[in-house]
Amino acid sequence: MIPFDYRRAVDVDSAVGAVTDPEVAFLAGGTNLVDRMKLGVAAPRVLVDINRLPLDEVEQLPDGGLRIGATVRNSDLAAHPIVRQFYPVLSRALLSGASGQLRNLATTGGNLLQRTRCSYFQDVSTPCNKREPGSGCSAIGGFTRQHAILGASEHCVATHPSDMAVAMAALDAEVLVRGPAGHRVVPVVDLHRLPGDEPQRDTVLSPADLITAVDLPPLPPGSRSLYRKVRDRASFAFALVSVAAVLRVEQGVVRDVRIALGGVAHKPWRARRAEDVLRGSPVGDDVFRRAAEAELADAKPLGDNAFKVPLARNTVVSALRELSREER
Repeated sequence: MIPFDYRRAVDVDSAVGAVTDPEVAFLAGGTNLVDRMKLGVAAPRVLVDINRLPLDEVEQLPDGGLRIGATVRNSDLAAHPIVRQFYPVLSRALLSGASGQLRNLATTGGNLLQRTRCSYFQDVSTPCNKREPGSGCSAIGGFTRQHAILGASEHCVATHPSDMAVAMAALDAEVLVRGPAGHRVVPVVDLHRLPGDEPQRDTVLSPADLITAVDLPPLPPGSRSLYRKVRDRASFAFALVSVAAVLRVEQGVVRDVRIALGGVAHKPWRARRAEDVLRGSPVGDDVFRRAAEAELADAKPLGDNAFKVPLARNTVVSALRELSREER
């Protein structure tokens, strides 16, 4: 048993003030943090419980967008009528993650901040630069079926596990953060980092930065969205490849498109190159395939995951084909 202290925050400012060093951590659903504590990957000396803070509401914004509190549970968010009607990509992503029991506990903020499920990261008997900077990456030269094909470095080839974060990247969501320096807004596409030479840093946040909410902008009229996840089994499995796509077609031409990929990088991967190819082009499998290939041109698969390149290409094409058919 590794001892730790427990504190219950009474308001946002006291929660932020309680995190005085990296060994103090916020606790919400705990579905990832507690697992890492059990494995010995994380050993916080203090847990600051934020579950009693007023961060569990979903509300419409004056511009027609949606504000999602940081402690809104994944099950509640997936079932919310506004999310189901206007942001189906997000509802589908949430329902494809974990199990019903875990979704009942997992929170919006915690889902964004969950750490990789790389088996080497979770095994404290193996070297891992994410756990111990400078110790080496056991995945390189090891079993890499689940690992990154985009944006990796010589120090880390892990992938980000969140389905929800991929959908939010495609929705241009913004993360509201309260920290020691005050309030700030971080676009979700900028929240997570590629590993570079600091793979231990998953996000741009400091330990004392508390996510308080996520804002979703309204989608342009006529937009349709979906989330498609390819995995080894039908439930409780992380994505080999996933695609979140938002598409607006007028008279057979792509007017607006947003695509994010999961299971391929250290962060949700916004497919900007593919979007540039698609925008202003007539819909059709040829242009869909050309867009996917442009996005994957710099892919660097490892020994066990070369299949992810054609899998990602085909999943992008399939998702866009479905959305374009709905548009007609």
